Amino acid sequence: MELPSYFKDFLSEIRLTPNQVNDMVKGHNTLRKRLKKDDELSKIIVRMFLQGSYGRFTAVRPKGNNNSDVDLVVVTKLDKGEYSPKQALELFVPFLEEHYEGKCQIQKRSLRICLSYVDLDIVVTIAPSESEEGILQQMELLSKLSPQKMIMGLENPIVESTVQKAFALKDDSPEWKKVPLYLPDQEADKWIETHPLEQIRWTIKKNSSTNGHYINVVKALKWWRKEKYPEAGHPKSYPLEHFIGDCCPDGIESVAKGVASTLEKMAEYETKPVLQDRGVPDHDVFGRLSKEEYEDFYNHVSDAAILANEALNSDDKNESIAKWKELFGNKFPDPPQNNKNSGNKNGGFTTRTEKTANIPGRRFA
Repeated sequence: MELPSYFKDFLSEIRLTPNQVNDMVKGHNTLRKRLKKDDELSKIIVRMFLQGSYGRFTAVRPKGNNNSDVDLVVVTKLDKGEYSPKQALELFVPFLEEHYEGKCQIQKRSLRICLSYVDLDIVVTIAPSESEEGILQQMELLSKLSPQKMIMGLENPIVESTVQKAFALKDDSPEWKKVPLYLPDQEADKWIETHPLEQIRWTIKKNSSTNGHYINVVKALKWWRKEKYPEAGHPKSYPLEHFIGDCCPDGIESVAKGVASTLEKMAEYETKPVLQDRGVPDHDVFGRLSKEEYEDFYNHVSDAAILANEALNSDDKNESIAKWKELFGNKFPDPPQNNKNSGNKNGGFTTRTEKTANIPGRRFA
């Protein structure tokens, strides 16, 4: 059964809490203000905008004592011919030592700041041209929206309107998609292409084509991964989200159908697929995922696909709730008290009538 009211309550339990969003907003706004006031860095910074799951509106609350994290893309006017990746990142070291001494580290492709209440990643990039200036300016506006609006993400009409306005520029400019940003890779000692804006744009469009359910399908499956396999390796975060996006069908009528259909499609990939990055098709999002990691992930997906389809196709409300709860854990609501036999097998919802395709079983032992 689809159980929309149960999924609504479930999603409210796995979204970022108001306190977590307040902490994230406080952290990235303070960082932005300090960067803008820095005598040296302010000369090279063009724009700053949010990326990552928070910027794509697909974040779920962290588990345990882990902090929420925010990625702040800092677009600079540096010349990649004049600055190596290491040199570009080192430009930010004096700033970090002044404001975040003992709380920061240089990573392979970013600068991480670990505070008591939030983790911040500074993603230093180079813009190859001014063609994306308009959209960068619009995306900066998202950082100024209230935490209350950002909690709901695209489900809030003001947030949705702001994002739609930003990416309306995209449709009128075919060249926009061809202009990614450049990201410093210290290990490879080269600047690599990345397109976080295209990832965000793609997410917005996909959410629209799925009747607004896509971002919630992503949140649900991210939570499934965290809840059921907390020690699992890759894929995590964006690679998982990208795969979900490739497998989630358009036109879904509920989160439940989206979850079941997406897992079913994912289970068709018995061998690791090549996932072309949004806006940078030469980059394989699953490129760093080992064969063994994918085999382990595939087994989990196959089991979950069977369980999700059993939950969706069950005509008994209590049984359906129990199976969804088995899939998602204790954040999924319990069945009504004193209602062992709901009296209405359909629970007020339409039973799925289409036949479920055969789902591959566990391939790897």
